[in-house]
Amino acid sequence: MAFSPRNAPLASVVEEACQAESNIFGYGIWTHHILSVVAYGKQLADILGADANIVEIAALLHDYASIKDQAMYEDHHLHGPYEAEKLLQEQNYPRATILAVKECIASHRGSIRAEQRTNEAICLASADAMAHIAQVSSLLYLAYVQHHMTIDEGSKWVQEKLRRSWNKLCPEARELMQEQYQAALKILR
Repeated sequence: MAFSPRNAPLASVVEEACQAESNIFGYGIWTHHILSVVAYGKQLADILGADANIVEIAALLHDYASIKDQAMYEDHHLHGPYEAEKLLQEQNYPRATILAVKECIASHRGSIRAEQRTNEAICLASADAMAHIAQVSSLLYLAYVQHHMTIDEGSKWVQEKLRRSWNKLCPEARELMQEQYQAALKILR
């Protein structure tokens, strides 16, 4: 995947965190989630007229807190903006960019109802959900391998995750994901 030149070093930091032994999700969170969120985010930025650079940065960092430290997993939407700010400050990003990215990350979760107040935040939340729908295998891995669920528990958990993801999609994203969403639910029944 090609990142904007300014964001390539940031992408390297996130990918390196994904490769770390301490990352509870394994390297697959990079290959099967973050890269998908970036791609879908850029696609939606074009459609919605959002700032593609803000969306790309937010997509790279939206799960960074929980990748970096398992203790931040449950509330990664709260820890994420702080972790993003530290990282972006270290790399000398403009203050306006940092604030926009923090807002996107704070409102991206489907299990926590938060209003997305900018097109960039809408893009991130929808792109995150689109990646869940498109990458069902990574959700199955999370359920069965990481969370050690039974077949029925895992299937139910993934179905609920997909429904939450569907519910947070903007209308434009729903149009793009309709067939994949229906196919995923059909397989899990």
